[in-house]
Amino acid sequence: MKLNVRQGQIQNEASDLIVVNLFEGVTMPGGATGAVDAALQGMIADVLASGDFKGRLNATTVFYPRGAIQAKRVLLVGLGKAEKFGLDQARQVAATAAKKARELGAKTYATIVHGAGIGGLAVQDAAQALAEGTLLGLYQYKEYKKADDNGGEVGGVTIVEYDAAKLDDIQEGVRVGRAIAEGQMVARDLSNKPGNAATPAFLADTARQIGQEHDIQVTALSFAECKAMGMGMFSGVAQGSNEPSQFIVMDYNGGGPGADTVVLVGKGITFDSGGISIKPTDGMWDMKHDMSGGAAVIGAMQAVGALGLPLHVVGIVPATENMLSGTAFKPGDILRAMNGKTIEIQSTDAEGRLVLGDALCYAARFKPQAVIDMATLTGACMIALGKHAAGLLSNDQPLADKLKAAADRSGERVWQLPLWDEYNEQIKSTFADMKNTGGRGGGAITAAAILKNFVDFPWVHLDIAGTAWGEDDKGYNTKGATGYGVRLCVELLRGWNR
Repeated sequence: MKLNVRQGQIQNEASDLIVVNLFEGVTMPGGATGAVDAALQGMIADVLASGDFKGRLNATTVFYPRGAIQAKRVLLVGLGKAEKFGLDQARQVAATAAKKARELGAKTYATIVHGAGIGGLAVQDAAQALAEGTLLGLYQYKEYKKADDNGGEVGGVTIVEYDAAKLDDIQEGVRVGRAIAEGQMVARDLSNKPGNAATPAFLADTARQIGQEHDIQVTALSFAECKAMGMGMFSGVAQGSNEPSQFIVMDYNGGGPGADTVVLVGKGITFDSGGISIKPTDGMWDMKHDMSGGAAVIGAMQAVGALGLPLHVVGIVPATENMLSGTAFKPGDILRAMNGKTIEIQSTDAEGRLVLGDALCYAARFKPQAVIDMATLTGACMIALGKHAAGLLSNDQPLADKLKAAADRSGERVWQLPLWDEYNEQIKSTFADMKNTGGRGGGAITAAAILKNFVDFPWVHLDIAGTAWGEDDKGYNTKGATGYGVRLCVELLRGWNR
């Protein structure tokens, strides 16, 4: 979809729809909204006086100009309370407007930048949020649905700004927002794609295509290569499936010699049956999303390449299915990790920490300044935090703080959980260095305590089990995969040297 920026007055736009906004509690519109109201001879002011529109966040009202202006419709969107307005509200409003435009059958529409005036947002940041919200709000996964003939897609959006001095900032914000949103949509596509199509080989092919487009070196290690390197945990999980596993490494260096190295690691279980410790039937269909962490890493790497960030960034996705078969690993087995540590298997459904453990060991070869892993790791994290935030656990508080600041700006929330030494007691094994479950109590934390055995660098673990997919079709989220983690990681990387 085209996103254009131009100088002008929104009330003069000849479009299927123009979009303006208003904060809650405002009784007389000003700025661009006031200019549109004047052109409409007070239609907006009349609705405000009647109390039919109060400006609540994401509320909408449509006006029909009847020739007063060139646009066929005017959409008024509520910004909510001014004191609660921020970048994420700007994303939401942009998505709400985009979805309403599509619902109205608008092929094109024009909009102002939300929040860059009295909203107090920096112009470039507000424009970035507008681009992200618009593209993510319009996202739909239709690959397996019969094409409809209504042609109801929005083809283009024009962002109109009266002040010429702001145009460069808006252009740059739109460029950045588009790159990030497109990376997040890659992650959504990969996660929404069914497991019979989004195989480990497909993930590797997607990574190679992105690498060719954005000068990223991509390698995919085979099952035999991983086993020969001592990845006993990853190959232990992979051995039960007929789909060949792929250990995907995406190496981007936009910073040259001496640049900091940040490694992103994403769990890539393309379907999780639970293995011998098989899952219940109800909800198992959603286990195609168990590679959401890996999908987010691939999407983030595309955005990193598109933006040309001045860093050395490596993406690692250990990709395999977790299946039950005559060759599958079993409860009671003991596997040896790449760093030599052993782990007793008490549940084959606790496989994510196994594939991540070897991936974290592999990450050490890059001598990273930081490693962030993302995984749909535990139902326990979703019980603790619901679907509103990812659990964050870390061995390095300054890195955790940087990620929390990036979460505030990106709108992808995190909540830090403790990683105290006492949790290590729950993962002690009689027969191995550790076991792969720590019981029901503190399940998200004990999973991270296992991962901590495979890191000797600043590290953050993000448990995205609750945030990776959902049933919400509100704001910039749509039903299915969210692509959570792309905006968060790219925001961290963009601000790395600040």
